[in-house]
Parts: sequence; C-alpha cells; structure tokens
Amino acid sequence: MLESLRNMWRIDELRKRILYTLGIFLIIRLGNFIPVPGANRAAMAQFLEGQGGLFGLLDAISGGALANISIFTLTIGPYITASIIVSLLQVIIPAWEKLAKEGDEGRKKLNEYTRYGTVILAFIQGFATSAGLATQGVLASGLANNVLTALSFTAGTMMVMWLGELITEKGIGNGISLVIFANIVSQMPRTLAGLGAFVMEGTVNIFTVVLLGLLALFVIAGVVFVQEGQRKVPVQYAKRVVGRKMYGGQTTHIPLKVNQAGVIPVIFASSLLLFPQVIAQFIQHPWAQSIAQVFRFGSALHIALYVLFIFVFSYFYTFIQFNPKELAENMQKHGGAIPGVRPGRVTADFLFKVVTRLTLVGSLFLVAIVILPLMLSGVIRMDIGLGGTALLIVVGVALETMKQIEGHLVMRHYSGFMK
Repeated sequence: MLESLRNMWRIDELRKRILYTLGIFLIIRLGNFIPVPGANRAAMAQFLEGQGGLFGLLDAISGGALANISIFTLTIGPYITASIIVSLLQVIIPAWEKLAKEGDEGRKKLNEYTRYGTVILAFIQGFATSAGLATQGVLASGLANNVLTALSFTAGTMMVMWLGELITEKGIGNGISLVIFANIVSQMPRTLAGLGAFVMEGTVNIFTVVLLGLLALFVIAGVVFVQEGQRKVPVQYAKRVVGRKMYGGQTTHIPLKVNQAGVIPVIFASSLLLFPQVIAQFIQHPWAQSIAQVFRFGSALHIALYVLFIFVFSYFYTFIQFNPKELAENMQKHGGAIPGVRPGRVTADFLFKVVTRLTLVGSLFLVAIVILPLMLSGVIRMDIGLGGTALLIVVGVALETMKQIEGHLVMRHYSGFMK
C-alpha cells in the first residue's frame, strides 16, 4: 500500500491531476461558506434543528451549504436531474438516440442540452427554495428578492457543475461524483465529534457505538464486494482469413458488473423523495403538515417508495448504459458468439436475462444498505438512517476513483493498489 502511494506520487502527470482535484475541492469548500444576499443563518439553524431525515441528507450532500444558505446550496442536484431527463429522452426522441451513437460529437451535443436543462431546473428549484425559506424568516420575502436568490443559487449550481467537469477533464475520477464525495466527507468530522459528545453525556452508550462501527464495516465490505463483483460471459471468435493473415480464433469474455448503476439510483431516489417533504414544510397549512407526516423520513410509505425508486432507477440507468441488442449485433459482425447460444437475437435475449438478474441482485444490495440503518434507528433510538446512504456513496465513489489511479499506475508498469 505504502509502495503504491509512493509510486503514485512519482508519476508527474498523476501527481498534477491529484493536486488539481484537491485544489478544486478547496474552492468548493470555500464556496459553501459564501451566503446568498440577505441570508439569516440563525433562522436557518433554528429551522433545521430537529428536522434530520432527508434535510440532513441534503445538507450532507451539499457539504453544509444548506445550513449556511450558501450560493452552492443546490450543489449538483439540478445537474443530476437534468442528466436523468436527457437520458430518458434519448429513448423517446429518435434524433437524440442517434446523437448518443455518434461518439464524442454526439455526446458533446447531449451534454450541451444537459447544461441548458440544469440552468432551467436550478432556477425553478432555487426560486421555490427561496420562496419557501422566506416563509421561515431565513430569506427576505418579495418577488424581487426571490428572483435574486434564485439567480444566486443557479449561478452557484453552474459553477459547481463547471468545477466538476474540470475535475473529470484535468483531475482524477468522475468530477460530479467526487463533488458529492468531498461534501459528505467534509461533514464526517463534525458527525464523529457529535457522536463523541453524546457518549460523554451518556446519551449514547458504548454498545451503540460498537454496533455503528460494525455496521460501517459491513457497508464498506459489502460495497467493495458488490461493486467488484461481475459475471464473465465467455465469447469465442471464429477464425477468418483476410489476405494472407488469419484473424480471430481467440476466447475472451464480457464482464457484466453486478451493480452497473453504482450509487446513482440511491442519489436520485433520495432527491426525488425530498420534494414532498420540503414543499410541505414550507406551506403553513394543516393538509401540508399531514403530507409531511405521511412522507416523513423512515415512515412506511417513505421506505416503500425508497425501495421502489431504487429498483426503477437501477434498471433504468443500467439499460441506458448497456444495450444487449447493440452488443449482440457487434459480436455477430466480428464473428463472435457465446458458446451454446446462437448469434443475433438469441444472444441479445440471453444477455438481457443475465443483466436483468444481475441488476436484481445489485438493487437488493442497495436496498439492504439503505433500509438496514433505518430499521436499526428504531431499535437503538438514534437517527442513523443517513449513515448507510452517505457511506454507500463515499465508498462507491472512492472505489471508482481508485480504479482510475490503478489504471495510471499499471499503464506505467507500476503495481497498483488492488492485488
């Protein structure tokens, strides 16, 4: 491990990429403390006190920007939503589906549409957030103030999106995922300090701390095991003669991951479930409070919808990235076939069944990681529902980033982290 770290630092390009990424993290952390015009942090602290639940998750994902009423309060939430919408429209709009198959140029055009969608969604969400917080005395009321705050939120979101894209281009890892990773990790010292204070006060006993530690180890081990798990589907390529040379004849495999969607389903499901509770909290009316009670974090309906959305987004995101029909056609063109499976449509159906079953296992794992802490919260009488989700995101993103670093090391003939 120490030797791998030394090798990583010896590579000039990799060292610059890591330092560049850390520099972007610093800019984002500074931006999380820049408030929007007219923000009342004391009123915001009073509003968030005792809220917990999804508000706590949103504050964790934003790196404390929500509590500070920062320009980065919305973080990259609108960008994720716009990305999902653009991906969905690729299935509906033939022209966009064609763009997705055109390589880099097509992806650039779709990314441009995603950015436009991010601006629109950020302004709408920023205006709604501004109007809602104004009813709590956190921000100044009035149309002009709401528009000004919405523009500030939108500018902050676009800057975070730009910084994330810079990490992807010039840094190391997936920039958007690393933004969430950095924000969550930045809140961990405060969380651990709070847990230590509870232990000192006697509010939490040592048995609970040990149980939480074991749960964290279980989540870390589970995420690594499932993220690295894959089914290798063997592929045999037939021999063919072109001129005086013979091609093909080798055996390879298609690596199908158990959880191809990663942590995206959890992030999107959490964001989607946040809206009813946020809107209900901002509307001072009995029926709105009834909705907030029904959708409260940890309620039966909340858990049921959480599970449903995780399954839906897992399958949706997986088949957006993986097209069995297209893969089967490419294999057939190059003389490849899965042993015991006829080329063409039969191969596509076989791959579809395999991926469907693997995604089911991956979805069940994501649900277990998210729901288990919610169940334990009721047993130990402590809110740890956010722990499983946050830890899942952190470990998943760290693992993907480690793989990129591993690729740089192996490319330069160094041994990597993963043996």
